[in-house]
Amino acid sequence: MPAKPRFVWAIIGCCWLFVILTTGCGRSIELKPTAESIFSSSVHEIARAEQVPLVMDSVDIVRNDSPQNPSLETEQRILGRLREIGLFSRLGDMNSPEPPASQKFIRARVTFDEVVDSHPGDVAWKGIAIGVSMFTLAPFIPLNYDYSAHVTLELERWDGGVKRYESQSAGTAHYKIFSATSLMIDELKGHVTESCLTALMQQVVNDTGFYAASSAPLLDRPIRSVSVKSKRSKLTPVPISIVPAK
Repeated sequence: MPAKPRFVWAIIGCCWLFVILTTGCGRSIELKPTAESIFSSSVHEIARAEQVPLVMDSVDIVRNDSPQNPSLETEQRILGRLREIGLFSRLGDMNSPEPPASQKFIRARVTFDEVVDSHPGDVAWKGIAIGVSMFTLAPFIPLNYDYSAHVTLELERWDGGVKRYESQSAGTAHYKIFSATSLMIDELKGHVTESCLTALMQQVVNDTGFYAASSAPLLDRPIRSVSVKSKRSKLTPVPISIVPAK
């Protein structure tokens, strides 16, 4: 083959490789709108003297109906959003000591119900098509990764009153074969989680008066009296022996 045609084919091959590497590595994230993201709440202020501390009681994560170990990053992210709304005097994580019973405080419980769908069947046959085509179809075959979360936040007041908030969000990562990285998945989860927490904080702020120190008295804990009964229902008479007088 003459040198000039080889040079032309080399240029064409480099251009095609450049297209594969650039287009095949592209990705985008689509966050689906939810009902909670439509409304907006006004910021309510609470006096410093009316603020009470909040302690995180539990953070539970369930992914595809399978319990997961909660991460410290998730707990700190929730506490950070609660700190931003400024309703509580102090925030404590799950390792923090609980305030004494004589003090007003809030217990927080959070549950993440996650659903992950990486479309394994779709990825399998598309991967076969990409392999058969020697990766020439890689820039043109889209792949999807779906992630949704339903988050429940339960706040228990010192008098036993409970407020329960719920929010859900979902998103899809559109990517090509060369951009399937853990960074893409973490980015998608971050957007969905942020959307859920934003909706939850809006709901909490709307109930600002519920968390004020003057909203409810501190319940007294009276000393319970316990009556103890004898196991012997009847006294057994003691026999008396008569001694004859001499």
